[in-house]
Amino acid sequence: MKLRSIELALPDPAGAAAFMVDVWGLTAADQRGDTHYLRGTGTFPYLVAFEKTDGEFVRSTTFVCSEDELAGLKARIAAKGWPARSVVSTDPGEGHGLLVELPEGTILRFLAGTSEVAPIEGFAKSSKRVSPVKLTHVVFNAADAEAMGHAVEDVLDFRVSDRTKGMVFVRCNDSHHSTAFARAGFASLNHIAFEMDDLDAVMRGIGWMRDNGFAPAWGPGRHGPGDNVYAYYIAPFGPVIEYSTAVEKVPADYQAGAPDDWTWPEQRIDQWGISDKDFAGLRTAEERFRCHRDWDADETIEN
Repeated sequence: MKLRSIELALPDPAGAAAFMVDVWGLTAADQRGDTHYLRGTGTFPYLVAFEKTDGEFVRSTTFVCSEDELAGLKARIAAKGWPARSVVSTDPGEGHGLLVELPEGTILRFLAGTSEVAPIEGFAKSSKRVSPVKLTHVVFNAADAEAMGHAVEDVLDFRVSDRTKGMVFVRCNDSHHSTAFARAGFASLNHIAFEMDDLDAVMRGIGWMRDNGFAPAWGPGRHGPGDNVYAYYIAPFGPVIEYSTAVEKVPADYQAGAPDDWTWPEQRIDQWGISDKDFAGLRTAEERFRCHRDWDADETIEN
């Protein structure tokens, strides 16, 4: 199973798409009606979709999976009684699967039978401009992060990789985490992390953002869990977005760490301890995009 994309609804999708292409480095992939699809340099047909609506919310976060994985998900979700709906995707990459609402309202979409595209070449290191490859993780705020971690382990067959004082990190394959639940006291989108080619690409991305008038809200730094390098920004259209390197790969028997296993010297909040963090600005941005279900659950989920 792999994290593929996030689908956002907001009043000005064209403006959001323009920033994410012209400044952040994504590439326009398709436009269907008022919905804009943006891709990275990797093989996924798109990473972010912006749909036009009056309000702003997260429509779904999409994972791609095998038919066997999808069948298992349907059975466990039906047994648990979570709200869910069978879907056939009309987004680039197509596929069929399931929309499901988690206990705190987070909405995930699981698709099998999807297609991929050829990678994009040509973002040379001699160029100032950089481009993300794919999404590395999407993190959600939670009222009860521990309960959410247990829920996705029991029902989605995800695995908790680590626990810190701030988050519960969750994986769906051998990457340390593809999602996480922040101990925020409320449910919303925390941030969207885009994977860059390497550390150099993250640093060049910071330089490119500075050239365009944007300073990091936090970073550069290196996290503990996942060991990824990061730089966080508050996008002009609302959410927190991150340039990141790939999180570390972990074995199937990886033992989840506890909060006391991930502590830093006083005044530090990451391994490097070289940058400040805009706590207030990030907190405000993290509260803006909530998940919203505008579909009715199926009475029964077809296998």
